[in-house]
Amino acid sequence: MNMFCKKIYFILSLLIFYQSHAYTKSNSFDEIDSKNLSRYFSGIVAYDNNNSSEALNFFESSKKLLNEHDPYLRRYIYSLVSENKIQQAINIIRKKKLINDPNFFDAYLLLIIDGLKKNNFEDAHNYLEKIANFNTSKKIDSAILETLKSYIFLFKEKKFLDSDKNFGNLSIISETFQSCYLGDKATESFFLSLLNDEQNDYSRYYFFYLSYLIENDRIEESIELIKEIDYINSTLLLSQGKSWIENGKAEKIVKVFSCKNHNDIVSEFFFLISNLYSSQDDFKKSNFYLNLSIYLNSKFVFNLSLIAENQYFNREYDKLKKTLKNFKNEDIFYYWYKIKKESQIISKQKSKKDSINYITAALNKIDKPNNKFLFDIASFYKNSEKYEQAIEYYSKILDSVDENSKIRSEILYRRGSCYERLGKYKKADKDLLQSLEIYQDDAYVLNYLAYSWLERNYKIDKAIEMLETAYSLESNDPYIIDSIGWAYYLVKDYSKAEKFLKRAVELMPDDPIVNDHYGDILWSLNRKIQARYFWSNVLDMKDVEEEMLEKINIKLISGLKKI
Repeated sequence: MNMFCKKIYFILSLLIFYQSHAYTKSNSFDEIDSKNLSRYFSGIVAYDNNNSSEALNFFESSKKLLNEHDPYLRRYIYSLVSENKIQQAINIIRKKKLINDPNFFDAYLLLIIDGLKKNNFEDAHNYLEKIANFNTSKKIDSAILETLKSYIFLFKEKKFLDSDKNFGNLSIISETFQSCYLGDKATESFFLSLLNDEQNDYSRYYFFYLSYLIENDRIEESIELIKEIDYINSTLLLSQGKSWIENGKAEKIVKVFSCKNHNDIVSEFFFLISNLYSSQDDFKKSNFYLNLSIYLNSKFVFNLSLIAENQYFNREYDKLKKTLKNFKNEDIFYYWYKIKKESQIISKQKSKKDSINYITAALNKIDKPNNKFLFDIASFYKNSEKYEQAIEYYSKILDSVDENSKIRSEILYRRGSCYERLGKYKKADKDLLQSLEIYQDDAYVLNYLAYSWLERNYKIDKAIEMLETAYSLESNDPYIIDSIGWAYYLVKDYSKAEKFLKRAVELMPDDPIVNDHYGDILWSLNRKIQARYFWSNVLDMKDVEEEMLEKINIKLISGLKKI
């Protein structure tokens, strides 16, 4: 929001404020200090711009409104929680005694959490009863209420609460942790059901299952389980958990999370809610619930990674730097996460060169770096178009992985793509074909190799065959759809090509290559006005290479030369 818009927003807010019943105590200009009002509305602008720290400063300096205006309380509380000052927020709500806004769902939620934090289940239950009387149309709020109801009953009575309400995955996960809390025999089957689910990714729950095994003195089983976890393709949480077990520090897993600890499992529930809001790009709500999660289980440092990602997305780099300080050097994967994030900040604030220099220097200080670290730095170089350096690191990984492993197939694919970018086609084809020998049904390797051949006018028929296989495996992938459409164009099957490229454009309307390809096909079908429309789209897109822009301009003037 620019300064002019901020001023307009401020004026409109004032008008709405004075003309509405939201101003609960007085409608007189004379009874409220104008400075407090000015600070309050500045706080609103800051908060709406995702600057919670600045918002909080304004709200703190206009506290006289606390008892005059209920929406002030709401925004003030949200800002406090966003800045992780949860106990302060709870204290203010308690001092208020009666919350005038009956829809202030989150205020009562904070009081429930305070009760849980202090092992006062009766308090938590009483506040839950009050909040249950609110009229909420949000399904997610209903899910929160019902889940908390079942948890509080569990903690008080040490038994399950019968309920006919089902909230899908949230209910399944809740049942798993409740079973684990009680030490129920069904716990293991619950965990295995989650981990073997083919439709949903529950890989995070490997960590909690490991905690369950370790806490029940089944350390050998946990050691066997982590053998299935591959560092390169694993999450930060699982990588660090695997590292702890491999280095004889399995107890650290139980220290950061135990399903015998009621605060830990409620914390995980709020993490799920936070992640849900994050996936919807609602970062205010995401951070609100995530801070509640961290308040309940501050030991679980991993959860800060979601806050870090939200801060990075919102370009809150100073805040992000502070958050990253929680990822300690002694936990090697958390340390590496910090280094990667710091490198990304440097890339945004300085240059890609400085970023690469920083992460490379950090890697060189690590004795015997894990393949995951080599993979990450290779990706840094690859994304910066430093293909020779990327190849060097991919080659180091290949020297240490099993001949027929899926990982080897993936690394060959990535190294091969680097060779292809350098125009070293023999080496590229060798790597990509070897990758397919290991894993022949990798749609993305098939697509990459086939498209490379199309661009070189090499083995067109074989390329089309590979693309048809890739399409049968991943029929909704826009890049594969674009490739097969372009292949049919090259063999002059324009009607078939148009069918695929039309769909590719629908899936990726902002992709310059797809728009260019579709324009070429439309021109070949004598739909020249439409062709020029899609070509001209490319000129308005970001990060289009100069060479491509030149070709597009020629097409717009002279049309498409016959192939």
